[in-house]
Amino acid sequence: MSRSPGRKQENHKISRELFVLTYGALVAQLCKDYEKDEDVNTCLDRMGYSIGVRLIDDFLARSAVKKCRSYSETADMIAQVAFKTYLGVTPSVSCSSAAGNEFSLILDKNPLVDFVEELPAERASLCYCNLLCGVIRGALEMVHLAAEVTFLQDRLKGDAVTEIGITFLRKPEDRKHKRN
Repeated sequence: MSRSPGRKQENHKISRELFVLTYGALVAQLCKDYEKDEDVNTCLDRMGYSIGVRLIDDFLARSAVKKCRSYSETADMIAQVAFKTYLGVTPSVSCSSAAGNEFSLILDKNPLVDFVEELPAERASLCYCNLLCGVIRGALEMVHLAAEVTFLQDRLKGDAVTEIGITFLRKPEDRKHKRN
């Protein structure tokens, strides 16, 4: 049987919706299991880190990207290729430091919160999408880029946009490896 051209997109949309609903159920269960938001945030970050460590292989195989030569290229690759591939959105990137090692990914639309209206008042310090920070950090670590990844703004907390901050922790290596 032949497949209609729109079928693949339809399956992609269904799987993303299923992921978003499942993610919401996961966060709800973590909120029941842990009293403190900080514990839920830590758990989501750890889960995301584990996903990122494994996801980078799939990303590199699917995208066939070349080695990034700068932090700005890396940030652009995360926004334009990785987010588009896995979440179907393309955040804008802005550099927020003169040293060129701090970037922000600004999401006008965050698909992980499609079915979330607002956070309960008693969960004000919950970082609902902290999984994303862990995924980015884990994937970057697997390509030998240590980074600190945090949410700077969150629409669920009343901010205008969702903003993820990435700070690369090491200076880029300028030396070339010599063969003996």
